[in-house]
Amino acid sequence: MPITDTDEPVVIDRHEGPYGEVVLRRHGELLQIIANGCFLMDTSDGRSERLLVDVALSALTDRSRPSVLIGGLGVGFSLAQAAADPRWGPITVVEREPSVIAWHRTGPLAEVSAGALADPRTEIVEADLVTYVNETSATFDALCLDIDNGPDWTVSESNDSLYSPTGLASCARVLRPGGVLAVWSARPSAEFEETLGNAGFQQVRTEEIPVARGVPDVVHLAVRPG
Repeated sequence: MPITDTDEPVVIDRHEGPYGEVVLRRHGELLQIIANGCFLMDTSDGRSERLLVDVALSALTDRSRPSVLIGGLGVGFSLAQAAADPRWGPITVVEREPSVIAWHRTGPLAEVSAGALADPRTEIVEADLVTYVNETSATFDALCLDIDNGPDWTVSESNDSLYSPTGLASCARVLRPGGVLAVWSARPSAEFEETLGNAGFQQVRTEEIPVARGVPDVVHLAVRPG
């Protein structure tokens, strides 16, 4: 079947940001985010991004209205899921790309996140997550990471350090005792599971999320001792 114009993605916005090029495209009914030519995510499903915050919350049975730090705004599924659940307390999202934030506040991605951005629990922080976890004095009950396609497939080289023992120590630093780390990935990583254990995290496990096509997405889960 020949490819028609409607089969091709249409660029809605393109910016050269502090970490390279970011592009928002529309492909049919879907919105897609591309960073430096690497496909990040789209609005096709989002079940794994939603599960990212749900499984973190389910592991926090010992506390009321826990706080969550979400690394990466993306297309907004994780934020929207957290804001839709009244059991969450403060919701902080760290996003390093100003264009992505703008697409949510005044652009096409507001269709996903408008309600969540209006929630008084929500705070959007424009910052690089690696820098943020190294420098912030804030602590959280859960840290949900979705800034890459996984520990083995990062968007930029600067993100590699986040999944190293040193980076995981920084993640543990911003977690309160017994806090939960949840990391989204497009594929499982036995090596990352081992690194989590070596970094001192406990109850390390990987949960698979079936997707419409291809291998399942996964969420790596771990608990800070305490």
